[in-house]
Amino acid sequence: MTDTENNNNSACYTSAMMDETEFRRHADAAMESLKKSLIDAEAQGDFEAEEQGGVLNVLFDDPPAKFVITPNAPVRQIWISALATSFKLDWSDETKDFILPKDGTRLKPLVARLINQHLGSESVSLG
Repeated sequence: MTDTENNNNSACYTSAMMDETEFRRHADAAMESLKKSLIDAEAQGDFEAEEQGGVLNVLFDDPPAKFVITPNAPVRQIWISALATSFKLDWSDETKDFILPKDGTRLKPLVARLINQHLGSESVSLG
């Protein structure tokens, strides 16, 4: 491969990766929207949502558990720690949302599914 081809490949890779400012804009909007939806849904399920330093925590009394949802700027992902599993969501320009790469599930439907799975019900939906 020539130096010109290497430079072109590097430029393509670099331009494809979202810069930190753009990531933070998308992540802040997604996290704020998710927080509002969680607070609205607290009455539907037995959980409480709280934000601490940009991290969303979903707390359950019965059965006891804590889900942690946090933006990870260095890798441009939103991470969810829930049900003893880590979920890493990427930004999708197509859907204008953070999605789970393996199946395309969007952020809010994924969080709702995890909450319902933990509660053993289908009572929570996040709009």
